[in-house]
Amino acid sequence: MSIFSSLFKKRENKPDISSILPQEIFEAGVLELKDIIAPSALKVTPKEINLGEKILRSFFVISYPRFLSEEWFAPIINMDKVFDVAIFIHPIETSRVLRQFQRKVAEVQSQIHMREEKGLVRDPVLDVAYQDLENLRDQLQQAQEKLFDVGLYITIYGDSDAELDKIESEIKSILEAKLIYVKPALFQQEQGYKSTLPLGNDLLNVHSKLNSSPLSSLFPFTSFDLTSDKGVLYGVNRHNSSLVLFDRFSLENYNSVIFAKAGAGKSYAAKLEILRTLMFDTEVIVIDPEREYEYMAEATGGRYFKISLNSEHHINPFDLPQPTAGESAANVLRSNIINLVGLFRLMMGGLTAEEDAIIDRAITETYALKDITVESDFSNIEPPLMSDFELVLSGMEGGESLAQRLSKYTKGTWAGFINRPTNVDINKKFVVFSLRDMEDELKPIAMYIVTHYIWNAIRKELRKRLLVIDEAWWMMKSDDTASFLMGLVKRGRKYFLGVATITQDVGDFLKSPYGVPIITNSSIQLLLKQSPATIDELQKTFNLTDEEKYLLLESDVGEGIFFAGLKHVAIKNIASYTEDQIITSDPSQVLAIKKAKQEAAEDKETALAAQNKEIKEAQNAG
Repeated sequence: MSIFSSLFKKRENKPDISSILPQEIFEAGVLELKDIIAPSALKVTPKEINLGEKILRSFFVISYPRFLSEEWFAPIINMDKVFDVAIFIHPIETSRVLRQFQRKVAEVQSQIHMREEKGLVRDPVLDVAYQDLENLRDQLQQAQEKLFDVGLYITIYGDSDAELDKIESEIKSILEAKLIYVKPALFQQEQGYKSTLPLGNDLLNVHSKLNSSPLSSLFPFTSFDLTSDKGVLYGVNRHNSSLVLFDRFSLENYNSVIFAKAGAGKSYAAKLEILRTLMFDTEVIVIDPEREYEYMAEATGGRYFKISLNSEHHINPFDLPQPTAGESAANVLRSNIINLVGLFRLMMGGLTAEEDAIIDRAITETYALKDITVESDFSNIEPPLMSDFELVLSGMEGGESLAQRLSKYTKGTWAGFINRPTNVDINKKFVVFSLRDMEDELKPIAMYIVTHYIWNAIRKELRKRLLVIDEAWWMMKSDDTASFLMGLVKRGRKYFLGVATITQDVGDFLKSPYGVPIITNSSIQLLLKQSPATIDELQKTFNLTDEEKYLLLESDVGEGIFFAGLKHVAIKNIASYTEDQIITSDPSQVLAIKKAKQEAAEDKETALAAQNKEIKEAQNAG
């Protein structure tokens, strides 16, 4: 009976309204927490429970194998499903267990003796049971082990019976492969559900006896944890506030991808990793299309190259790398010719099959003019220039029109970029190539040439290196540059190279036929805040749950999901004050830093002028 009905219950006489307290009327209409969290409806069946819009099903473990391996429960805990797990541990008094063990040992020993007297073959099951009982009894007697009644219950959730059946089949297959068997709580679904609620009530009372050692393997402390004893601090685990420490060079490949919308902190996260990676004897090379890494290169003592039409830094695409151990000069030359054909295809806006063959033959003849052939030793020979190639091409049948299309790269303002000998040296721990001042039309070409030059330099000597390609969507615009990038990703591991690909244009990246292969060949993926326009495609590519999808939509700057191998966690990037001052690209912060530096310089200049004035006055007085 409700409060109102009890208050206004009819009596023999009329109710005395004046006796009802206003406080009681108010409290009767107060909304409590249980009213908010309670489901809209509840239906209990023998096999499952309909809880509002969800369907749930509870199970219990009935049997374990003789030995339990470490972290055997981790595959269940780390399943990308919605479920609850309850583990009930009831200690058993050791003195009572020892008395039961004494009787059990006597029974098993008696059965062994009876078989011996009858002349039967020894039963290995009885022998193993006797040994196990004796060993466990000794350990219990010496207080090395304790015995427990353990109940393990699992409740799974789904939107339909078909989804529940699929999850149930997946859980059973994982556990039964380890000889662990579960059963549904038939006609006890209500008790099973209540047992897995965070109330600590064991209503199922389905227990198995486990001693301390196998019981310790059951504890689910391996979930949502990416903390190792070495590596780079990527951020803080938003699940449990632990640190996400990971070493990319400990995985099967060393590559990574970062996807985020503009302003979500993707370059900030990359620069934070670079800054910390430099402390672990790793060389870092960056292709920077937006001039975001200049101050960082200056602060860390690195080298900063501006690549533009009027730049003093040049790269000759005809440069040849030195053959590595076990690699022939012929293979190096052929590989470079193939890459150059791809470059000219990009520079000329595409080639027909006939033009492709002419370009290939012209490159070979251009190298031959400098005595560079598959039989020669070209280690000390100066390579040809683009103008040499144009000259050869113009003298070939069918090459005149190609030479005219190429002339803009060998004459006029564009010649300064590509038609000069190489004068850059990346023999530093931190090197940045800036392409911001390069015209948009030439940026894909410039990125192709720079990455090709870096690749040749990397193959010379085996070192631990990280190549960061920011705004990689520029390279995904052309099949030739995208193919070359995928080649770097696939072959980099052989040369101790990790490739970090960063982009904000997820749509263009995934539309390329090379986009998904680059992702699948990257052991580390970092997804930060996403836009609604691309989230569905991203969810399909990374197999995200709806909860993870909404997490990416609602994340703040520097927050997202960090994938490493088979594990992934929600992460938040955190930098110290000093790191933040070095790596920030927030325009307001950058202006504040520049203003502070300018004021400091002016104060220093003022102080120096005052000091010189005092010195002169002292000299005049003397």
